[in-house]
Amino acid sequence: MQSSLNQIQPLTYKVDEQGEISVAGIKLKDLAKDYSTALYILCQETIEKRIQAYKSALEKHYPDFMIYYASKSLNCVAIAQLMQEQGLGLDVVSGGELYTALVAGFKAENIIFHGNNKSAEEIAYALENRVTLMLDNFYELSLIKNYLSANPASEAQVVLRLTPGIECHTHEYIKTGRIDSKFGFNLEQIEEVILKIQECPQIKLKGLHAHIGSQIFEIQPFVDSCAVLMEKFKLIKDKFGIELEELNLGGGLGILYEEQDDPPEIEKIIQAMAEAVEKNCTELGLKKPRLAIEPGRSLLGPAGMTLYKVGNIKDIPGVRKYVAVDGGMADNSRPIMYQAVYKAEIDGKVNQAKETVTVAGKYCESGDILIRDAELPAAEAGDLLVIFSTGAYNYSMASNYNRACRPAMVLVKDGKASIIIERESFADLVQRDKSL
Repeated sequence: MQSSLNQIQPLTYKVDEQGEISVAGIKLKDLAKDYSTALYILCQETIEKRIQAYKSALEKHYPDFMIYYASKSLNCVAIAQLMQEQGLGLDVVSGGELYTALVAGFKAENIIFHGNNKSAEEIAYALENRVTLMLDNFYELSLIKNYLSANPASEAQVVLRLTPGIECHTHEYIKTGRIDSKFGFNLEQIEEVILKIQECPQIKLKGLHAHIGSQIFEIQPFVDSCAVLMEKFKLIKDKFGIELEELNLGGGLGILYEEQDDPPEIEKIIQAMAEAVEKNCTELGLKKPRLAIEPGRSLLGPAGMTLYKVGNIKDIPGVRKYVAVDGGMADNSRPIMYQAVYKAEIDGKVNQAKETVTVAGKYCESGDILIRDAELPAAEAGDLLVIFSTGAYNYSMASNYNRACRPAMVLVKDGKASIIIERESFADLVQRDKSL
């Protein structure tokens, strides 16, 4: 096995002497035979071990904590249930994500509802179920007040989302903590929003939140964000007499997609956050709040693989060799959206000599490229090609472009595979269509 993949593949990924790949004790060729391709594969052991890494670090460095799984990275009934079994809360960003969580039996008091443009219907749905709202803007505050005015026996638990003005080195589209962002209140608006909240006794302000971006490899931006938020804790206490109970530093920790990626260890980033909270509370004379974080990609990303079957191979001498698979941008839109880079292998050929090829999808777009200039063994039609680190933001961003059927998803552990999302059929594609 190529050692460069040691930190990229799921923890239970193995390659035998014949170059055949297995995950959780199941050969990829058997998964392809039983469930067809394209196929999303999730390793449950990897998910659980990464959750435990967060929990152990927090228990060691800051025992008063809450982990909200950022379900936009992958939201389905089985994953919501797994997160609840592991003792996590849930971060949702739409009525559909909230509905899925409630159908899964997730405890509403452990759900927090994000979003920069929640509808009146979504806010009502959340408040009817006693879900905490991440308050993002003045428009949303007006919708909350309207609901509470019509429902005087109700109340709203809210956390205030701020834009701290912190820059981090990540893709332009996934920077969310800078001042020029569609998310959250600017820092100079905080006194105005507190005054407006105080006009409505049914609203309880629990804490402050900032999310500075995604796929972040640096620790310092989280430390800086903590300092900014704690200064606002102090302002709110001194000016309004409110001692907030929760500091939410968001998520965004990056993962390894390719060898040169260098994310910090989970414990190191948690330790840095904990020390920053301790330091700021001591200097500002504040009691320590509960520390909340919202990991998504760093829990699910490394646990996922997508299995494809190779079809057409087009070799343009002196230009490029294309290896086409039975999936592409409809099941993984990140390369075309973010120029995301992945690693891949050919099952049964892992130890063979490599050549430079481009892994192309089957969709009717010239930009439907999964990996450009991949180093892979010589592929043939019918080979199984696996792409690693696809557990986050692959299925959740999947589409029916070209009237494609979204793939099935299996959860694997201890030699067993369970379908957690069924493969779509052609009939599914037309079930909402209406004839003339």
